[in-house]
Amino acid sequence: MKLTTIFASLALAAATAMSPAFAAEITIKHAQGETTLPDTPKKVLVFDMASLDTLDALGVEVAGVPGGNKPGSLKKYEGDEYVKVGTLFEPDFEAVNAAEPDLIIVGGRSAPKYADLAKIAPTIDMTSAPDDFLNNMKTNVKTLASVFGKDQEAEAKLAKLDESIAALKEKAADAGRVLTILTTGGRMSAHGKGGRFTIVYEDFGMTPAAEGLEVGTHGQAISNEFILETNPDWLLVVDRDAAIGQEGQAAEQVLNNELVTQTNAWKNNHVVYLNAANWYIIGGGLNAVQANVDELLAAFSK
Repeated sequence: MKLTTIFASLALAAATAMSPAFAAEITIKHAQGETTLPDTPKKVLVFDMASLDTLDALGVEVAGVPGGNKPGSLKKYEGDEYVKVGTLFEPDFEAVNAAEPDLIIVGGRSAPKYADLAKIAPTIDMTSAPDDFLNNMKTNVKTLASVFGKDQEAEAKLAKLDESIAALKEKAADAGRVLTILTTGGRMSAHGKGGRFTIVYEDFGMTPAAEGLEVGTHGQAISNEFILETNPDWLLVVDRDAAIGQEGQAAEQVLNNELVTQTNAWKNNHVVYLNAANWYIIGGGLNAVQANVDELLAAFSK
């Protein structure tokens, strides 16, 4: 074969390989529709703590995140090597545009900015609905894994999570009645089935100490008298002030009073102060949910 023919063949092969028509397009279904990417994204900005936690678990590098303090497990993302692109609630659109991202990920607190960010670069909304929380969380993990070619890693970690949940459900079956509360600014709210922490009951199999609680992200405002009247066998506590780094009366102080100390939960040392950052800030991240299950399994195994 003549050299000119060989060079022509090589040039044609190279052109074909670089042709957009042959790129591996990825279509992502998400909370606000579908987004198509021309290929695996290389430069990713993440405005959703759950997604950031999941990408961290899967070993996916990100280029930029909102500024400010991060929960302990995500502390490294405060580093200067990560572009700071505003806050969860208010993106810095100039910084986002300057970063030239291949993909922007929003969810939860940042979801309302989806339309504005989508004008800059392909954007997906990974908000997880509170109902059927665990399955929604798993779907989000699998979605992100498929985008970045991390399917095997995701399958292995989800299998481990399923094993841990099965062990927790076995422990919770005979644990008695459980009340989950959130404290903030000296006030308290209770959260039951269908609420912010519905995973405790619907997925971890715990028996609710109170039925018919108001459903919603803010739960039902309660008092110390309510806790005494409900008299749970276990009290799971999320300290919102600790989660967001806000000064205030710690949950331990709020609950240490003559009414709550009369409950079965208090008398039996069954008051569990949960990792507030994982439960309140990160939510449905893969690492966070595994840590939450491990935390409860350890508490219920004592």
